[in-house]
Amino acid sequence: MRLRHGGGDTVHLGYCTNVHPAEDLAGVLGQLDTYAVPVRRALGGDLLGLGLWLAAPVAAELAADEALRRRLRAELTARGLEVVTLNGFPYSAFQAPVVKHAVYHPDWTSPRRLAYTLDLARVLADLLPEDAARGSVSTLPLAWRTPWDADRSAAARRQLDALAAGLAAVERDTGRPIRIGFEPEPGCVVESTGQAAALLAGTDPDRLGICLDLAHLACAWEEPAAALARLAAAGLPVVKVQVSAAIEAPAGETEALHRWVEPRFLHQTRGAGCAHAADPADPGHAADDLDAALAARLPGPWRVHYHVPLHAPPEPPLAATVPVLRAALAALFAGPVAGCDHLDVETYTWGVLPRARRPRDAAELATGIAAELAFARDELVAVGLAPADAPAATAVRP
Repeated sequence: MRLRHGGGDTVHLGYCTNVHPAEDLAGVLGQLDTYAVPVRRALGGDLLGLGLWLAAPVAAELAADEALRRRLRAELTARGLEVVTLNGFPYSAFQAPVVKHAVYHPDWTSPRRLAYTLDLARVLADLLPEDAARGSVSTLPLAWRTPWDADRSAAARRQLDALAAGLAAVERDTGRPIRIGFEPEPGCVVESTGQAAALLAGTDPDRLGICLDLAHLACAWEEPAAALARLAAAGLPVVKVQVSAAIEAPAGETEALHRWVEPRFLHQTRGAGCAHAADPADPGHAADDLDAALAARLPGPWRVHYHVPLHAPPEPPLAATVPVLRAALAALFAGPVAGCDHLDVETYTWGVLPRARRPRDAAELATGIAAELAFARDELVAVGLAPADAPAATAVRP
């Protein structure tokens, strides 16, 4: 799905496929007909953007085989699908029964993380539409915050220097620029935009920047315009935005959160006090999972890292952080040029929602994803973007 900013920039909107389990190319291709094509049809368009998640084994397979990359691109094009961005945060098994802290491994101190990310860049260079200005890959914000010391920080910086050099080589070989966005997340070495400015400033701004997840931004209790100004002052471009919403619980109204506790993903919880603390993960106002927050009786109000469907907020007294989402989109697109041109709806939690809210089958999940994309499109139109026509060369399978 494409939109046009008033300054002339094309803005790409899609949905992230990490909501679907797939560890090989056959699984990735199976998602296209099961989910992506029904989503496109529900939206009534000829073109749908996907933020593909490719697990490390399939990324390596594709990076090593040009014919496989051509096949994947042909399969996408035949179905009216396009890819300008990849999700490179989870390394593998993102929809396993228990993920929790495993999603942060390998981290940016490991050569495996570097190899995986460069594999994704090589794949994306061959998937990009001819008229796309660039590609993007989102990745984790260095590592989980513990253990972290000067030696690990220096190792990560060496990896980032190698990453920038590898991306330059991809561009020389293919003519396609690919940027990597480090995604601040609660509990990680880089949780806030302030930490991003402190720890990532000085990296190559043409190739490395930030993936701004709007649920994570809300959980950090950051004000969007100030956060964006902080990143700009540090020379960190926003290369990708994940259009997402977290749960908010008013002070004294946390009882309703018990039914949102689940075993697969971490649901880092932050009280409003984290916005003014030197350490946003300080246990006086933060917990690394929802059950821990409930046990600790943190002072409220709370925001919980639990991506909820954009169009279907939880029942009161709980709410979704959609006001933060709206403020961020307004700040991103208020200027003469678009503040970012790659946007993904990233609600990967459909399968662990409280049972009454979960899709019962693939068709219901596709319907829900389409409703989220329609919501995001309408929010972007509300801040001044206009729908753009699909490129004429796109072949669409009925």
